[in-house]
Amino acid sequence: MTDFADRILAWFEVHGRKDLPWRGAGAYRVWVSEIMLQQTQVQTVVPYYERFVASFPDVVTLAEADIDSVLSHWSGLGYYARARNLHRAARIVRDEHGGKFPDSLEPLMALPGIGRSTAGAILALAYDVRAPILDGNVKRVIARHGAVAGWPGATRVANELWRIAREYTPSRRVADYTQAMMDLGATICTRSRPACGECPVATDCTARERGATDDFPGRRPTRTKPRRETTMVLAVRGGALYMERRPPAGIWGGLWSLPEMAGDSVSEWCRRVLDDDGTLREAWSPLRHSFSHFDLDIHPVVVRVAGASRRVAEGDNAAWYELDRAPPGGIAAPVLVLIDRLREGRHAPDR
Repeated sequence: MTDFADRILAWFEVHGRKDLPWRGAGAYRVWVSEIMLQQTQVQTVVPYYERFVASFPDVVTLAEADIDSVLSHWSGLGYYARARNLHRAARIVRDEHGGKFPDSLEPLMALPGIGRSTAGAILALAYDVRAPILDGNVKRVIARHGAVAGWPGATRVANELWRIAREYTPSRRVADYTQAMMDLGATICTRSRPACGECPVATDCTARERGATDDFPGRRPTRTKPRRETTMVLAVRGGALYMERRPPAGIWGGLWSLPEMAGDSVSEWCRRVLDDDGTLREAWSPLRHSFSHFDLDIHPVVVRVAGASRRVAEGDNAAWYELDRAPPGGIAAPVLVLIDRLREGRHAPDR
């Protein structure tokens, strides 16, 4: 075992997060937690995780669940491709692996949504197999300790970080070491104002010696985030809202959402879809929702539909959603915001 690993493990004994609900819970629950933790902090994930595993306690239960149910448990967590991949992977584990998670790297990485670091985390945390990981927290610790310059998304930088991660990962107590590295990055070696005085490897941290912790890891090359616009229609009939299921691929794939205008004007859409002239309508202030690669400006329009439409047929992909009932399935965060405004009569965007 390296001296680096010894110090990390000694710190973990005293300061590590040993009460995380997925700790020691087996490969399935480690996998669910690791997927949820991608791009999302622990404090946000814990309540989602607990609700998710209460409803889907094992991989077979998840595999047999309806995708609407899976997505509804993911509503508000974002990055919905994670949930779709989780469901697809569960079915593969059920059908091709007898309901048992693989315990080696290649078959794990062959599952949808599982990359090299996530596979390593499952192996290390669930099976105590020596497998390095390189999530965002671990990248930061290693990049600062060795002053590895450059953006970790660049191939050259990533290769060097993986080399160091392999070198430092011990052959025993792998699960503890892996959790310790994630904890260290999350609680001590934070992105801003790291608590270097409390770090077990600070004495030979090159970035700290240089007074340059803010320089590591390197930043992604700057680029202007594009802006897109869309019009969403909140068609209301009595206490019900017309909703449509989005196609399975793409942004918010498989989620229930509000109709969006493309070539149609609102009036044309109302006549074509709702058999209504759409004259009883009100435009709300725009709502901006930021994705990782672009900003979306949503222009909401409320349309009051007088009577039942002769054209809208409820089914798998369209429904009148009773606002005082549970949603029909998963709903994206900005759509939930608009629905809440509709319920509460608030028209101005949150600032």
